[in-house]
Amino acid sequence: MPSETSQTLDRGLRVLRVLAESPEGLTVTELSHRLQVNRTVVYRLVSTLEQHGLVRRDARSRLFVGLGVLHLASGVQPLLRDLAMPVLRRLAESLGSTAHLTVADGEEALALAVVEPSWTDFHVSYRVGARHPLTQGAAGKAIGLVDVDEAAYAVTSGELQTGARGLAAPVRGVEGLRASVGIVTLDGVIDEDVVAPQVIAAAAEVAQRLR
Repeated sequence: MPSETSQTLDRGLRVLRVLAESPEGLTVTELSHRLQVNRTVVYRLVSTLEQHGLVRRDARSRLFVGLGVLHLASGVQPLLRDLAMPVLRRLAESLGSTAHLTVADGEEALALAVVEPSWTDFHVSYRVGARHPLTQGAAGKAIGLVDVDEAAYAVTSGELQTGARGLAAPVRGVEGLRASVGIVTLDGVIDEDVVAPQVIAAAAEVAQRLR
C-alpha cells in the first residue's frame, strides 16, 4: 500500500523545482501549463511560497526561485562537509596531497571541505570558502563533467596557482548536487595511473554517502 503524501506539499515542491530549472522565469499561466495544474491552484501555491521568500516575481510578474531558498541550502553545507570529511581525510593521507570537496555555486566553484595531509613537509594550502570560475582548475572542470559519462576526471596544471597541479572527479548521481572531489599538489607531473583511480573512488564514495 503506498504511503500517504500531501498533494499540496508535493505541488509546492514541484513549483520550486520547475522554477529552479527556468532561469528566464515563468508566468503563473506558464507555470500552470508546466505543472498541468489549475491556474488558481498555482496562484495560491505561489502566493504562499512568496510569503516565505521561496518565490519572487519581477516587474513583469515573471516568477523566480526566491532568496529564501539560499537560507535553506546553507543548512545543507555542514551536512555535506561532515559526510565527505572521512573520505577526504583518507584520500589526503593516501596521496600526500590536499583533498577537497568543491560544489557549484552559480558560475563559481566553492571549496566546501578541505583536508591537508598530516605527514608531508610541504603541501598546498587550500582555504575552505575559496572560489574560482567553474571553467578554471580541475575542481571546476570536473563539476562540468557531472553529466558527461565518457569523461572520468579532469586534470590541470598552474591554472589557479603557479606550480600547483590538480586532479578532480565529478560526484555523480546525487540529485540537485553539482560537485567534485579532487586533490591539489605542488609535486611534479601527477601520476594519473595512481592518483585518478583513488580520486574517482573517493568521489563515488562521497556520492554514495549523500544518497
